Amino acid sequence: MHGIHISASILAADWSNLGQAVREAEVAGADSIHIDIMDGHYVHNLTLGIKTIPCLKPHTTLPLIVHLEISNPDSFIADFAEVGSNMIVVQEDTCPDLAATIEKIHGYGIQAGVAVNPDRPLDTVIDFLDRIDLLLLMSVFPGFGGQQLLTWVLPKVEEARKRADALKTPPFIGLDGGINQRTIQACVNAGADFLAIGTAIYGGGSVKDNIRILRCLSMTP
Repeated sequence: MHGIHISASILAADWSNLGQAVREAEVAGADSIHIDIMDGHYVHNLTLGIKTIPCLKPHTTLPLIVHLEISNPDSFIADFAEVGSNMIVVQEDTCPDLAATIEKIHGYGIQAGVAVNPDRPLDTVIDFLDRIDLLLLMSVFPGFGGQQLLTWVLPKVEEARKRADALKTPPFIGLDGGINQRTIQACVNAGADFLAIGTAIYGGGSVKDNIRILRCLSMTP
């Protein structure tokens, strides 16, 4: 199992100063920057776009993880890969041929992740665990930040962890949504080793202190 990876989700940051937001996350010890791309179709929200990635590059050395919460990710993989994304995460229910999508992402020399919504079964992705770098289990329904973690997703994390640990090189098993100081221990105890966290990092107070506390809590038995 990997160490705990904290990915700072800029969906919850001050969009008028995203450069500063990613710099603060890096100084505070985050492991990556999580960038939610929403199209107003797959989810009822519009967020950032392709130009966000090269705009952030000068402000951080952290990997930029692009989460495509859009209805036609295959049409945009090349665009996001070519502007400097380090990982592209797709929603499994948006990919008619998930194997081909994963191969396409890897073909650009970057990492591939697959996200699964709370009401979707693991069966749709379990056979791809040996081909991906991150399985991201959504612990809220995608579209908006600040939601409460759906605790009934945690058994799915436990099952994914067992299946992943049977592999020679397991992917990260991640959670996205509702992770904060009150819920992080349950997420880690269930087997998550990748945590996309927005509001609990950027929603108030010092980014440095917020990440420090989350990191400490993630290591508490």
